[in-house]
Amino acid sequence: MTDWDIKKLRILRTLADQGTVTATAEALHMTPSAVSQQLTNLARQLGVPLLEPQGRRVRLTDAAHLVLRHTEAVFAQLERADAELTGYRSGESGEVRVGAFSTAVPVLVVPAVAALRLTHPGIELRVRETEAAESYELLSAGTVDLALSLAAHAPTARDTRFTRITLLEDPLDVALPPDHPLAAAPVLRLADLSADRWIYGGSGPWSEITRSACEPAGFVPEQAHSASGWTAILAMVEAGMGVALVPRMVSARASGVTIRTLTHDRPTRHVIAALRRGTEAAPALAQALKALQRAAGTLG
Repeated sequence: MTDWDIKKLRILRTLADQGTVTATAEALHMTPSAVSQQLTNLARQLGVPLLEPQGRRVRLTDAAHLVLRHTEAVFAQLERADAELTGYRSGESGEVRVGAFSTAVPVLVVPAVAALRLTHPGIELRVRETEAAESYELLSAGTVDLALSLAAHAPTARDTRFTRITLLEDPLDVALPPDHPLAAAPVLRLADLSADRWIYGGSGPWSEITRSACEPAGFVPEQAHSASGWTAILAMVEAGMGVALVPRMVSARASGVTIRTLTHDRPTRHVIAALRRGTEAAPALAQALKALQRAAGTLG
């Protein structure tokens, strides 16, 4: 029977995630030579080549991908075992590390922290504000236990490393300058703003969300100004420099601008929570997720 080495298999999976031996070594706090040696030993134990040169880098062989397909189930089962042991040892006390995008921290994570202090004072949430791509790297590496992101930024549902839970459907509202001609219009559609100057991100998902919302209304928004932070965007709207689509998580707290809902167009974004597959049974993590779901339900 093949001698399976969990430590070496974890190194192989990390290499598949990180792409290079150097990045794998940094993620696992090892030296590149130690990573290479461990993978060479694993290939010898399994009796198949796992790596092949590709220029100055290496790539995983078909055999390596075959091994990883089977070991993902093993890692998930080990996560479940670890979660159950944690629950056995500590009950509902423990630490849950949460990585969350900036908008979600005040409206989802902070209320969840406050609720857990009342219902489960033994559970501590440690919060880390992250960008979407970073949060999944941290989740995969085990640096955080739970990641909050937009569905548009998340790995696909086919990614077997993670379990995804939709927390919230977040509508997009329109932020208008207070003196905008349509600020008090009885009904407002996106098409009514086709001639306006727009403020949104210069690239990336938020740029795509704004364009994707406006195109079904029959126009491409003219980008007058670019910003990635909501404080800057709302300040420019208040100054009369343009209009902007703003998620309800932000618009509910906005001041100095006129916020209008779009009942006809109703563009939305989805906020999801993701955790490593197999950790769902960890009691503290399950309670943290419930608290986040309750906070999302209140916001909805």
